[in-house]
Amino acid sequence: MEKLLVVALGGGIGATTRYLAATWAADKLGTGFPYGTLMVNVAGCFLIGLFMDLTTQRFIVSPYWRLLVSVGFLGGLTTFSSYSYETFKLLQEASLSLAVYNILANLVVGFLATWLGIMAARLI
Repeated sequence: MEKLLVVALGGGIGATTRYLAATWAADKLGTGFPYGTLMVNVAGCFLIGLFMDLTTQRFIVSPYWRLLVSVGFLGGLTTFSSYSYETFKLLQEASLSLAVYNILANLVVGFLATWLGIMAARLI
């Protein structure tokens, strides 16, 4: 039961952070492209690379911290389901080029951010 509460706490914080980031991105960058989703997916990829490498290779932390951060917070923050739906909507609106851009940007930049997070962790 404790593990569920830890995941729920992290997930609530992550989901709230995602909402705030998406709202900010829509206000600042417009709604023609899902910049907020891309932003949180890339940030989440970086953070999971950094956090998991640090907590499995360098520092001993409680499994509860890993659950709170990686499963809870980052699970609530990153938005693969939103990404999938928004990409589908781009395709549905006959915007193949934006849909492909969204897929490639999330995949390539997200993978790069994960690698950068791991590299950053190894420099600490």
